[in-house]
Amino acid sequence: MKTVFEQINDAVCWLNKKKKIFSAEVGVVLGSGLGDIINDVNEKVIISYNEVPGMPKSTVAGHKGNFIFGILENKKVVIMQGRIHFYEGYSLQEVTIPIRIMKKLGIKNLILTSAVGGIRGRLPLKPGDIVLIKDHINNIKDNPLIGPHNEEFGVRFPDMSEVYSKQLRQLAKKVANKFKIKVYEGIYNASCGPSYETPAEVQAFKKLGADVVGMSVVPESIVANQSGIKVLGISYVSNLAAGISKTVLTHEEVLENAKKVASKLNLLVKEIIKKL
Repeated sequence: MKTVFEQINDAVCWLNKKKKIFSAEVGVVLGSGLGDIINDVNEKVIISYNEVPGMPKSTVAGHKGNFIFGILENKKVVIMQGRIHFYEGYSLQEVTIPIRIMKKLGIKNLILTSAVGGIRGRLPLKPGDIVLIKDHINNIKDNPLIGPHNEEFGVRFPDMSEVYSKQLRQLAKKVANKFKIKVYEGIYNASCGPSYETPAEVQAFKKLGADVVGMSVVPESIVANQSGIKVLGISYVSNLAAGISKTVLTHEEVLENAKKVASKLNLLVKEIIKKL
């Protein structure tokens, strides 16, 4: 059985053979239901995760499972059209293989988008609101850095004081202001899923200081931070969390609300990339 390090090298070697040498300056991970931004990518090359050796497969509705390579706002980008989740049965080391691949392809900045539940602690959130992640709480109860260490990945004990770049958040706020898009800054609580959180859990997260809750982002951010990649986390509130929402939570609601916020979020992401 191959190690994660070997899987990453296999994937990068295969990509390089596929079309000379792939490289990118900016990486983007698209959350549930988001994908229209790829229509604006020039010189587009679409590669299914299923083709790439060593790459986990995406199995969730709303996550198509493609790498998109090309030019967006005059920047070389690699976009994940759908992410890999812990609840799909992968280890966190496998979940974060795509981030390791993007690092080896040269990215310096990573934009992570995601659907979240609004907890309504300090922030008066409602579906459709956009939240810039300023910090996180890892309630997945696991860490992608556990296991054998390879120095090529970065330091063994990375500092976590500023996982989400203040510089990139400032840029995002300026762009949002330019387009009159209201954005909040908040703390992301990561749960493992796939079941939604109970009302009691949501209240516990609120007491811990979380503003939103989701089932991704944090493992990717930890690995990107270790790798020296600047991270910008942009979440959209797809629903209010359990006990706060008056309706039963469904994935269909998440995808439906993604459609409503997609154009606004795509505009924000494209302009941020342009300014990088």
